[in-house]
Amino acid sequence: MAQESWFDDGQGVFAEALARLDRAMRALEAAIAERRASGGDEVGDRARAAAEEARLRAELDAVKSRERALEAVAAEASAALGRAAAEVRAALAAEER
Repeated sequence: MAQESWFDDGQGVFAEALARLDRAMRALEAAIAERRASGGDEVGDRARAAAEEARLRAELDAVKSRERALEAVAAEASAALGRAAAEVRAALAAEER
């Protein structure tokens, strides 16, 4: 059996890729038509995008605030651990004398 070329008679990989491209283009055209028919407007899209951006900015600010609080707690814990380690070293040194 002879090996078929990738472009033979619309049966190969090239033809399959063209068919997928055609389906994608039709789906895109249908989505555009549906959006136009449903009254999708640029102003409304911008308003929704602006609202989403504001929500995400507020969420980011809250996360950053929480991060700062956690960093402060971590610094306090680190300082307390350092003091405890110093006390242990001092106690061990006092025992050795």
